[in-house]
Amino acid sequence: MTTTASIRDSTAVGPRAGAQPDASHPTVGAADRSPVGDAAPPVPAGGPAADPPAPAGNRAGDPARPSGVSGPLLREFMRNWATGVAVVTSHADGRPVGCTVNAFTSVSLSPPLLLVSLGRASRTLAALTAEGGFAVNLLSRRQCHLADQFAGRAPDRFAGVPYRDRDGLPLLDGALAVAVCTVSQVIGVADHALVLGAPYWCESRAGVEPAVFFAGGYRAVSPD
Repeated sequence: MTTTASIRDSTAVGPRAGAQPDASHPTVGAADRSPVGDAAPPVPAGGPAADPPAPAGNRAGDPARPSGVSGPLLREFMRNWATGVAVVTSHADGRPVGCTVNAFTSVSLSPPLLLVSLGRASRTLAALTAEGGFAVNLLSRRQCHLADQFAGRAPDRFAGVPYRDRDGLPLLDGALAVAVCTVSQVIGVADHALVLGAPYWCESRAGVEPAVFFAGGYRAVSPD
């Protein structure tokens, strides 16, 4: 049995069945490379940190803050932020589905949580919310062509792509690292949805160069 969730301001989603204890060009986003399996940071002597205060907003009498940054201008700004590249995969109607993302980050180490941002119209978003689970495949430098393939509009993005299966989710062969997650929460924000995933299995390959996206193209990692 799978768990289905609709996107709203804050949607909790249960684990997918059998789990153990987009459709757009990559949108440049933040990438936190903190390893999922690391120990949690120490708790301050005074106990767990309190929740951060809510934003104060504009003070009474202050003029409203101008909104002068357009979408294209923000896109140009974000071209200056180098990120890794990942393909998020899931399963729908008996077929594997997936899309390219680089708006991906770790959120918490205790408990382990990952976050990926997907457009509200993404077929992959619809699939993973229905399935209740997804995989994040961090691409190697040799897989940049897959980033373009999974960002395209082809009806079958998996055509000619070798992959293996884990718990019904497709894992791309040759990926730098892979994590398998249950969907923990889906939060609608503007034209995207933030998907929080709880990873329950992951692996990585040593000595493999990552795919890096910067200024609209793929780059090599310099040893300097």
